Parts: sequence; structure tokens; C-alpha cells
Amino acid sequence: MEITELYKLFLSSNGITTDSRKIAANQIYFALKGDNFNGNKFAQSAIEQGAAFAIIDEVEYQQSQRHILVENVLQTLQTLAHFHIIQIKPKAIIAITGSNGKTTTKELVHAVLASTFRTHYTKGNLNNHIGIPITILEMEKNTEIAVIEMGANHQKEIESYCKYVEPTHGIITNCGKAHLEGFGGTQGIRKGKGELYDYLKQHQGTVFVNGDDAILLDMIKERSITTSVNYGKNNTCNYSSKILVENPFLKILFEDIEINSNLFGSYNYSNIMCAIAVGKYFGVTGTAIKNAIEAYKPTNARSQMIEKNGYHLILDAYNANPTSMQHALESFAKSDANRKIVLLGDMFELGDDAMKEHQFIADLCTQLNFETIALVGNAFMQTTTPSYVLKFPDTITAKEWFQQQNINGATLLLKGSRGMKMELIIS
Repeated sequence: MEITELYKLFLSSNGITTDSRKIAANQIYFALKGDNFNGNKFAQSAIEQGAAFAIIDEVEYQQSQRHILVENVLQTLQTLAHFHIIQIKPKAIIAITGSNGKTTTKELVHAVLASTFRTHYTKGNLNNHIGIPITILEMEKNTEIAVIEMGANHQKEIESYCKYVEPTHGIITNCGKAHLEGFGGTQGIRKGKGELYDYLKQHQGTVFVNGDDAILLDMIKERSITTSVNYGKNNTCNYSSKILVENPFLKILFEDIEINSNLFGSYNYSNIMCAIAVGKYFGVTGTAIKNAIEAYKPTNARSQMIEKNGYHLILDAYNANPTSMQHALESFAKSDANRKIVLLGDMFELGDDAMKEHQFIADLCTQLNFETIALVGNAFMQTTTPSYVLKFPDTITAKEWFQQQNINGATLLLKGSRGMKMELIIS
């Protein structure tokens, strides 16, 4: 079936789904495959549950005309998304990637732009090869600006997304130590994230770049990119500001406007400043920018400040890598909290550097002013630490210890990779 024909079916449907267990009437079911599942097997079930059509790529599951056979379901989904965004033609498509802070930056950029424009953005963490096309296909016809988050754990991934997203503007939050295994080290990360810059350079797009980040500035220089907008503390940037207060929440001064955020730590400065720069670039007023940023409150275990059972909790357990862990620890150490307790979980996808990076974080903890240090997970168990550093093989044993502690009046930093489920310790 030609993409134009499939698009007509899409427009007459109630949208698409990739989950046969959650079928709404008149949806189109895309039978995706993975290492441990084959969506083709559930195509007939999807039809029986009310799906208008099922897109499949294995002929043995084609039981009726409502089972549409294609060469590759995933590629078809991405091609359909590409066709859709071309039809809508938003005035700007902003792609956001990076090792740390991309989701928070995406949320802030969307909040600022949505104050003035009809804006569509990536919901939650739908930032991969499946989530991105789903995000695009949820875009309404009157969308003026799209904000698309792009996650990646290997080279050529960002490049592949750009082919069907076709961003006009782009942001790399940073190139930190995340997914070292997949990217092949720090240079691989730099190359992989830089694929967004490569695309924008080739297509005369505009880059928003953190003017305080030497690595990003070098990446811009290496590509001779001239269509860039700088933001940061340096007053030579196109848009600059200064930090007034770091804790418990970040307060900054921009163009004589005080912005009181709900974000903890100086490491969130660049996320906020990026949203300001994007907003100003597109003509959003200073007052609207201030109101949007101040109204934003982090959720989903991303730098959340929570009062809980007589103590304060910085819940940052959605993800972790050496760069984000270092930034969080250093900001926490500078906070005014009287009793500082850190509970850190293993960091995943670090490959051959795993032990070195866990030892680095363990050493950093001992150098900073924390009342209690508790490390959780197999990698942290193998680190060399002073006797006062507590270690637990898993969250279950860490929780048993935690339940016995008197932490009234303390402030806790809870951080680790998503797979560690560190939030279970305090549940």
C-alpha cells in the first residue's frame, strides 16, 4: 500500500496504537516486533477488539483486507509520521537531545512556547524509534511549533530520526558520560549527539547552544556552523543571565526579571536558560517566559523536591549516569540542608568503564560534606570506600536499613539508573 493511501486511512481513524492490549475503536494497530515479542501474532485480536486496520509484515497473519501487509511495520510507522509532519508544516520543528537534561529542557521549552504558540511536544519519555513517530502522529493540524525529544544510545540513531522528523532547529543539552557502552566511549557520544548538528548544518537549520559548554562550542566550531544562538552566564552570549539563588530552588535574573523556578541545583541552570533563549528567539515576552518557567514543577522522579514523613527528599531516580550523578552530588553538597544523606544506585550501560566510573562517584561522595552515604547495587558494592560508607546489594536490603533510621529534619538525595528502582527504598 502506498503511503498516501495509508495516510487517508490514518486521517479517517482514531489514531494509531502499538499495544494490542489497549485498542480503542477505529484505531490502526501497528504490529511491531522486538527481541521478545512479535506484534503480528496479535493482529487478529486487535481487529476483534475494534481496530479499523492492522499493519503487519508477516504474510501468514494476513487474514482479511483489514490486515495490511507491508515490508516492515516499523519503517512504515516512521514513514507515515514523516508524511504527517510534512502535511502539517509547523513553522518550527525543534529537536532536543543530549546526555543529561533533555527531558527537563524539553518540558521547559514547551512550557515557554505554549504560552504563545500552538505547540506539540514529546509526552513523557517517548523519545526513541517508536515513541518519536507516535509523538508526531499525535500532532494536530494547527500545530505551529513541534518540540521533539530524541534519546539515543548508539551512533547513527540521531541521524536516522532526523531523516523523518526534519528538524529546523536543534538543541544538544550536553555530551556527558551516558550510554558509554553503546556509543563506544566519550568520543563516540560526541559524534553520535553531533549528528543533530550535522543535519542542521546540511539543511540550514538553527542551533541553540549552551555558551558555557566548551565541548558544544567546539562541536559548533568544528562544523563551521554560523546559524547558532548562544545562551549562558557569559554576557557575550546572545541571551545571558545570572544565578541569584541556587538552593533549595534555582532563582535567576534575566533582563531585570527575577525567575523563581521549582528546580533544584545549579545544574538545572542551562535547562532553564535554554528555554529562555528559545522563547526570546521566537518572540515570547519576558513576562510570559517568567510565568511559564515558574509554573513548571518537575514530576516523574526528575529532580523533584518532596516533603515526606518529616524529611525533605530530592527524588532524581528516573535515570543516572556519571555526569548527572556528579552534578547532582556537587549541587547537593552546596545546599543549606543541615543533615545531608545520599542514597545512590548503580549506573547502567557504562561498558568497560563501569567500575572506573562507579569508583569515581564513590570517591566524590567521600570528598563532599554528607552525613550519610549509602551505595546500592552490584557495581557500587565492588568499590573501595572508607568503613563509614554503607553498601547494599539491592534496594530490598537498603530499604530494610532505611526503615530503621531516624531521619527527621534530614534532606535526602535519591538517585540511580531507572532499572535500580531506587524510589522503592523510601516507599
